[in-house]
Amino acid sequence: MTATITIAGRQIGPGLPPYVIAEMSANHNGSIDAAFRIIEEAKKAGADAIKIQTYRPDTLTIDCDRPEFRIEGGLWHGKTLYELYQWAHTPWEWHADLFAQAKAAGIVMFSSPFDETAVDLLEKLGCPAYKIASFEAVDTPLIRYVAQTKKPMIISTGLANAAEIEDAIAAAKGGGCRELAILHCVSGYPAPARDYNLRTLPDMTARFGLPVGLSDHTLGNTTAIAAVALGACLIEKHFTLNRDGGGPDDSFSLEPGELAALVRDARTAWEALGEVSYERKESEKGNLIFRRSLCAVKDIKKGEVFTRDNVRSIRPGYGLAPKELPNILGKTAERDYERGEGVDCFWISPKT
Repeated sequence: MTATITIAGRQIGPGLPPYVIAEMSANHNGSIDAAFRIIEEAKKAGADAIKIQTYRPDTLTIDCDRPEFRIEGGLWHGKTLYELYQWAHTPWEWHADLFAQAKAAGIVMFSSPFDETAVDLLEKLGCPAYKIASFEAVDTPLIRYVAQTKKPMIISTGLANAAEIEDAIAAAKGGGCRELAILHCVSGYPAPARDYNLRTLPDMTARFGLPVGLSDHTLGNTTAIAAVALGACLIEKHFTLNRDGGGPDDSFSLEPGELAALVRDARTAWEALGEVSYERKESEKGNLIFRRSLCAVKDIKKGEVFTRDNVRSIRPGYGLAPKELPNILGKTAERDYERGEGVDCFWISPKT
C-alpha cells in the first residue's frame, strides 16, 4: 500500500494539505435542483470534493414493519428503515446529471456505494474513488467488490473495533486496492465531541500504516480542526444549503459559510504544523532589535569604568547580549558612549 492516495490528480496523505469532502448525503431533500446548488456551493466554499451516496431502499433493506425494522429515538424516530431510505436516497436516474454538474463546476464527485449494483452504475459514470460507509465496514464482500475496480478507496470506521478495521483493510487489499485511506468516525447523528477521542488518530496512523482522516458528525468545526493538528489528512463533513431545511441530515450539517470556514481553518491548522524547527523565522527577524541588550544609560567617557549605574540590560537590542554584563563590569570604555547607545565588544579594554 502507498503512504498516500490520489483522487483525480490530487495527492492526499501525511505532510500534504487536508482534503476536505462535503458530504451531500440526503440533504437535497428530494430535489435535483437543490442537489445542483449543493454542488455549486461546495465548490464556492473551497471543498476538494463533493460526495453522494448510491443506494435504493431495496438495496439496503426490505419494506417491513416488524419492530426490528422500526427506528426508536433520535432524528428519525418512528420511521421504518425502508421509509427512511426511501426519503433519503439519491435517485439513480440523477447520477449522470450530478456527475456532469460537478464536472462543469470544477469539483471532484465520488460516492459511497451500498451494494454491487451501485458499484456497477458508478463505474459506468467514471467515479474516480469510492467511500465505504461506516455501517458497511463489516461488509467485506462489498469491500472486495469495490476494491477490484482498482480505484482509490476510503473506509469509514464508525462502529468498528480494531479487529473489524483490520478485516476491512485486509478485504480491500485482498480485492486489489492499492490506494486506501481510513477515516476515524463516531456514528452518532450528531455525535458529541467528547466521544471522538481524537488521540486515536496518531495511533491509527501507526497501527494501520495508512493515510488517516476524520468523518466528523459533531456540530461545528472545532473537532475537525483539532483532528488536522493530530494528523488527519482528510476531513469529511455533511453539507447542506440550510440546516433548517427539514431533510434527514440537515440538522447536523454545515451551511455554506461554515464549510468555507472549515476549508480555511483546516488549511491554517495544517500550515501551522510545519516542521520541527528552532531557527529564527522570517516573520520574527524585524523584531530582533526589540530584545534586551547592554546599553549605556548615562553618557560614558573614554576611560570610564563600566558599572551597574551606567550600563543596563534594556531594549532595544543593538548592544551585547545581557549575559555579557558580568564580563564587562569593571572594564573601561575605549571610546565615548552616548546615553542610549549599545555597548559593543569592540570598544572595551581589560579591567583596570
